Amino acid sequence: MHCPQFRLGWMIAVALGSLAGTVSAATPMKVFVSILPQKFFVEQIGGDRVAVSVMVAPGAGPHTYEPKPRQMAALADAAAYFAVGAPFEDAWLPRITAANPALRVVHTDRGIDKVPMPAHHDHEPEGHPSASASPPVGKDHDHGEGLDPHVWLAPPLVLVQGRAILEALQTIDPAHGDAYQANFEAFRARLEGLDAHLRSLFAGRPGARFMVFHPAWGYFAQAYGLVQVPIEIEGKDPKPAQLQELIAYAKARDIRVVFVQPQFSGKSAAMVAREIGGRVVAADPLAEDWEGNLRGVAAAFREAAR
Repeated sequence: MHCPQFRLGWMIAVALGSLAGTVSAATPMKVFVSILPQKFFVEQIGGDRVAVSVMVAPGAGPHTYEPKPRQMAALADAAAYFAVGAPFEDAWLPRITAANPALRVVHTDRGIDKVPMPAHHDHEPEGHPSASASPPVGKDHDHGEGLDPHVWLAPPLVLVQGRAILEALQTIDPAHGDAYQANFEAFRARLEGLDAHLRSLFAGRPGARFMVFHPAWGYFAQAYGLVQVPIEIEGKDPKPAQLQELIAYAKARDIRVVFVQPQFSGKSAAMVAREIGGRVVAADPLAEDWEGNLRGVAAAFREAAR
């Protein structure tokens, strides 16, 4: 016959073991995303079933980012990596999957037809005086050098990404498939509401122009009938003659605002703004509060286009 102390210890051990099993079962799935806006998307669909880590830290840029050793170590325990077509992924995804062969890599941009980033300062395409050089939405396009990766800045394209996230979560964790589906439906309704708001915001203003330093807003411009006028082309500051051309272009169309993002130098933007008697305004395409940021930037674009 066991003594009371032994019996009490055994009961405590059983209780703790049961509790540990409950905590383990409820432990969120570890996943990685490339950029902060994706964290918002995955959390909207995954809810409390996912713990999302972001590869590109705030203030850094996804064009030439190099993961930290601690991030590579953390990836060993991750169930999935949600890629978005950011340039750094081309070099690093093979290394990431080599370190964790069981990792499921989900290309959320699959199904989106991308086009090249602007290759020259051509703001008035022949035959389309108010057209944007932004890409259309359509079939899948191979990843390649120079393609515009900023697919997270247009709600219709985010819906495509959301479906990819949903399918991956349901495949990895089928036991909670219904919950993921319900979260996705709520997210889709939210995206449709945002899209309707943005369409109404720019209704009756086809071809409205906004000037940016880095051409990150092409998909947004295409979705809402706007024209993005970039200062930087192919990752380079404009030459003096090109700067003068941009300044003349802005003056002729009464453009008074130049939008910049914190990941890039704003010297050329400030010079253009000074020459046109305008101002520089921040527009961050990598903000974590994706929806709030998009609403705020859209309002700033509309105000600037007046």
